[in-house]
Amino acid sequence: MSDMQKTLQQEVTLSGIGLHTGKEVKLTMKPAKENTGFVFVRTDLEGHPQVEADVNYVVATERGTTLEKLGVKITTCEHLLAALVGCDIDNAILEMDASEPPILDGSSKYFVEAIESVGVVEQNIAREYLVVKEVLTYSDPATGSEITIIPSDTYEVTTMVDFGTKVLGTQNATLKNISEFKDEISSARTFSFLHELEMLLDHGLIKGGDISNAIVYVDKDLTPETTEKLKKAFGKDNVSIRPNGILDNLNLNYPNEAARHKLLDVIGDLALAGVKIKGKVIANKPGHYVNTQFAKKLNRQWKLQKKKNVPDFDLTKEPVFDINGIMRLMPHRPPFLLIDKILELSDSHVVGLKNVTMNEPFFVGHFPKEPVMPGVLQVEALAQTGGILVLASVPDPENYSTYFIKIDKVKFKRKVVPGDTIIFKIELIEPIRRGIVHMQGYGYVGDAVAVEAELMAQVAKNKVD
Repeated sequence: MSDMQKTLQQEVTLSGIGLHTGKEVKLTMKPAKENTGFVFVRTDLEGHPQVEADVNYVVATERGTTLEKLGVKITTCEHLLAALVGCDIDNAILEMDASEPPILDGSSKYFVEAIESVGVVEQNIAREYLVVKEVLTYSDPATGSEITIIPSDTYEVTTMVDFGTKVLGTQNATLKNISEFKDEISSARTFSFLHELEMLLDHGLIKGGDISNAIVYVDKDLTPETTEKLKKAFGKDNVSIRPNGILDNLNLNYPNEAARHKLLDVIGDLALAGVKIKGKVIANKPGHYVNTQFAKKLNRQWKLQKKKNVPDFDLTKEPVFDINGIMRLMPHRPPFLLIDKILELSDSHVVGLKNVTMNEPFFVGHFPKEPVMPGVLQVEALAQTGGILVLASVPDPENYSTYFIKIDKVKFKRKVVPGDTIIFKIELIEPIRRGIVHMQGYGYVGDAVAVEAELMAQVAKNKVD
């Protein structure tokens, strides 16, 4: 899959009934610019207020996930969000003239079909990912529900459900890659047990349901009284139980449709973390509460990752430049050449690496009993990495040198000592003009920032004798 953000090619509209509100609703999915995310817009309310698909706005998780911002609610949003994630979309405006998207057949199938009918377009900004590097877990002792995520190069989800009933039993479902969502998961419909459905009907909490948009597992005797309630609620002349233990007028799409729908819910709820995920999710007895609590944990992890801004790179990859390539570009030579490899290089950023060893000549005199890499040399190493960004773009780099004009906002956040590997990441603050380079630099040891600075340098042609 592409690593560029995506949105819908054009807008598309669906209409239907909200499951819990019973209200007719028109949903229009529209393209959105980069870094928008998923934003709900209530067109039925004055000023068309917006509610971002953000886990920090979750206020309720009974029978679906509810968002609320400044008194404006969006209910049962998970099936729509799952479809957007499943179609590999990053940005969309979701206009609704009611609080709840249409339930349709209780799955994500029709949302996916609507998106595919207008197509998906690639945008101009790269995606950001929450890259899972360590095991994270959330558990709810009250229900026995638990969600864990482990490192993976792709987004994978496995769900295991056990409702303690003979009619449903234990079920599992797995999605190996989000590209399989349409065929494997999107048509898995929502479900409930007869005892739950009866309670919801008694309390007027399920107004838009009919026998075609929810699988009903019969976990109790179908008494004449209950049969009458169901006939009235669903507008049917007769209601009966199939041999597989579900109410009639509906065939299962998969033997493990309940587990697949729970997987769909997990994808929709975790979309509220606000970032694409690289990790394998294992959910045991998932539900909207545990899903959204876990999404909050992922959201916090993502904010921490962004704050650290640690570059994600593969040290086993062939470097862009090894030490010989660096020396062809740079005039510096040992002992004053302070970078060993260039790992990434684009028009606007560069990532370099230095292995700090006890053999560095500066350790002889710089706290020899407690060797520490001098801060000024860390800044010099940042500058040399930035020099590569500039010199790699000219045809005759041997004829140019870079000189400091300004160093600002320098911070040293931890010691750099022998044995450390320090990663330098430099990004342009603005385009290079007239040989002036304005850049922001960070040096990392592990997942911690060791040094940061704002640098300005001038690229000048060497004088020829």
